[in-house]
This record gives sequence, C-alpha cells and structure tokens, in this order.
Amino acid sequence: MSNSNAPGMSWLIFALITVFSWGVYGVFLHTGQMGMQDPVNGRYKAFLFVGIAYFLTAVLAPLGLLMVKGASFSFPAKGLWWSLIAGIVGALGAFAVLLSFGAKGNPVVVMSIVFAGAPIVNALYAILTHPPQGGWAGINPKFYLGILLAAVGGFMVSRYKPAAPVPIVKPVVQAVLPTSSGQQ
Repeated sequence: MSNSNAPGMSWLIFALITVFSWGVYGVFLHTGQMGMQDPVNGRYKAFLFVGIAYFLTAVLAPLGLLMVKGASFSFPAKGLWWSLIAGIVGALGAFAVLLSFGAKGNPVVVMSIVFAGAPIVNALYAILTHPPQGGWAGINPKFYLGILLAAVGGFMVSRYKPAAPVPIVKPVVQAVLPTSSGQQ
C-alpha cells in the first residue's frame, strides 16, 4: 500500500509539461506572428493574444482554485511584489522573444539561445543570492562543466541547425482554350 504523503514523481511530470510547453512556445509564437499577416504590427498582435492567454490561464485558473479551496485573499507585500516582478520579468522575456523574431531572428536559433542561456543565468543568480556552504570553492567542478556544456550546447544547436526545408513549388496549370481559326 502506498503512502499518499510520500514524495512522488509528480514534480517531474509537471517539469516535463513545462519543458514541452516552453519548447514549442517560440515556434508557436512565430507562427502566430506570421499568421497575423501584418509585417509591421504582427508581433504586437500576436503578443496581445499571448496576454489574453495569460489572463485566462494565469488569472482565472488560480482565482478559481483559490475560491474552490476557500483560500484567504490576504497577500503579504513581500510575496505580492516578488510575484509581480516575476510576472513582469517573464512577460518582458516573452516580448523580447517576439522582438527578436521581428528583427529577423530565426526561431530555432533564438529559442536555443534562450533555453541554453536561461539555466546558466538561473544557476549563477541562485548562487549569488544564496551562496553555497564553503563559497565558490566548495562547488563541485561538475557544476562548472554543466554550465560550460549548456553554453556549448546552445551554441552548437544554433550554429548547426538543420537547413530550412525546400519550399514545395506546385506547378501552375494553365488552361488551354481552343482558338477560333476564323473558318466557317
């Protein structure tokens, strides 16, 4: 019989859902931008719908859960402000991705740089704000190797991305109309 309080692997499932969601995010966003058929303002139109999606997902869903669970609607200032800052930083990053696409950045390259660079920034920021016991000298050298491999991996995926597919050109069929010879 399993203990329902024992730590499980559900965290990994949620992490993998995030990996998949964020992994297709850039391509979907670029597709939406192109689908707006507006070379000047398409990226802003696409981002508007990203905001609507965030409202539906990040406002209404937790609001409903809080109400269903009967949670208190008390929001301590520290939690409120850090959460708001996190949302602004996340939205700024999403907007910068769109601006990168608008500046002719290739979605494969842009997202490879983002997803290779973000863990490096995360790891370094975490160490700076919460130094490990023993300081920098106490960090396992494999950590530094991981940082290097993330950077090299991001570079390699960006540099050696597969070539763009060759567009399929459909033959143009021209109708041949009978001509009159002028004879009766």
